[in-house]
Amino acid sequence: MKELVFLLEEESAKAMLQGLLPRVLDPRVQPRLMVFEGKQDLERQMVKRLRGYVNPQARFIVLRDQDSTPDCKVVKAKLATLCAQAGCSAVSLVRIACHELESFYIGDLRAVERALGLTGLVQHQGAARFRHADRVESPSRELAKLTRGAYQKVSGSRQIGPHLDVDNERSASFKNLLTGVRRLEQQLFSSHEPTLSPA
Repeated sequence: MKELVFLLEEESAKAMLQGLLPRVLDPRVQPRLMVFEGKQDLERQMVKRLRGYVNPQARFIVLRDQDSTPDCKVVKAKLATLCAQAGCSAVSLVRIACHELESFYIGDLRAVERALGLTGLVQHQGAARFRHADRVESPSRELAKLTRGAYQKVSGSRQIGPHLDVDNERSASFKNLLTGVRRLEQQLFSSHEPTLSPA
């Protein structure tokens, strides 16, 4: 079975992906969403989970927030090292949401508006601070202000996921996530696909 397995730090990422992935993935690819109890739990269990995964046709994407870490490249390098320790470098990708998952939503206020049944949000998209969503230091706080509290992390992510514009480029980290998903999907259908290293 061709699987794309996501290792996620939080439930809201799962909620968002459940609405997004059916519009992105080939129906022959089965997504599996593994949620951990925060970033520390994700890092602690990653190697064991990756080594123990028995499907040789599985590909893996680790998705984590940058949060307060000054450089997202440092976070990415650490997670990539854990993938290597598990023997999965050839079949895994690491993607970082800069600074938070909500950066994806700040970059697509039309999706937020539609999902939450609000009006007037799209007019803010042209503001300098929202044109490059990944530069917003606390997108969750901005989203709470913009929606006057209507956005809640898990339920909001579940509502917004189906409306996200897959061609939107205002969040580079969102674009990179989708590029990674498509790359691993292509790998699954390639005749020269790498396989999992022995545990």
